[in-house]
Amino acid sequence: MSDIRTALKQGVSQLREAHVASFTQAAELLLLHVLGRDRTWIYSHPEEQISSADASRYVALLSRRAAGEPTQHLTGKQEFWGLEFEVTPDVLIPRPETEHLIEVALDRLAVREIRAGRKQTLSGEGLQIADVGTGSGCIAVALAKELPAATVHATDISPAALAVAQRNGTRHEVASRIHFVERHLLKGVANHFDLIVSNPPYVGRREKETLEREVRDHEPELALYGGEEGYEFYADLITQSAAHLKRGGILVLELGYNSLPAVQPLLDAPTWTNVGVTNDLAGIPRVIAAERL
Repeated sequence: MSDIRTALKQGVSQLREAHVASFTQAAELLLLHVLGRDRTWIYSHPEEQISSADASRYVALLSRRAAGEPTQHLTGKQEFWGLEFEVTPDVLIPRPETEHLIEVALDRLAVREIRAGRKQTLSGEGLQIADVGTGSGCIAVALAKELPAATVHATDISPAALAVAQRNGTRHEVASRIHFVERHLLKGVANHFDLIVSNPPYVGRREKETLEREVRDHEPELALYGGEEGYEFYADLITQSAAHLKRGGILVLELGYNSLPAVQPLLDAPTWTNVGVTNDLAGIPRVIAAERL
């Protein structure tokens, strides 16, 4: 392994043989990480020589990826909502599908402003937002960036996850507007909110053996499993949200695969109105939203 072209070719080949998903992208990302370069640079410098120290690091990372460790754990980062987030084995790796949750939350807030006859340039002034089960903090940070005058409360039962979220808040210069609180859901929270968002644990334990090894063996069980069936968290979360939302407040929840039939009836109560479901790009129901009467 002497130059960039050779290193990348060998990396792609090794990960392909190990049946790693998106093996070309994984080999690229690991090489970028080792070299501290961007994609454009490595493809415009294919004959650049790699030091023996960097080559050894790359080989070691390729072996770990081939053995099932997620690329994001090896590089320590993942992009979400156009922002780079630190990730560790203590937090769920942010998924692109979760960006739909941000979109729905912002759309619902904008519609509320229009209905109230207020200006449509939403800064979040006066808004109190809760992100329940914040994990890496990607949702809380993205909303804090989009709504620069809002106050965000990010809860998680895991102190290790909260530490990662806090570092991500600091990295993106919004930590001063986010309160990081160790809590199970909203238990013990005194505030009332304009918006509650959550990507709760929604994988059923009975599905464990069907998960990709990267997920099953390396992502935190606390953030993955929502009970035996996977949708057990929603009932408590929706009940607590009803008690903690202001009148006209908005609830936006990410849905697990096939969880809509179990979750939607929970919002049929007289407490809720304007219930809506948003599909992801694969046509799977991904987000459910409702307003508190």
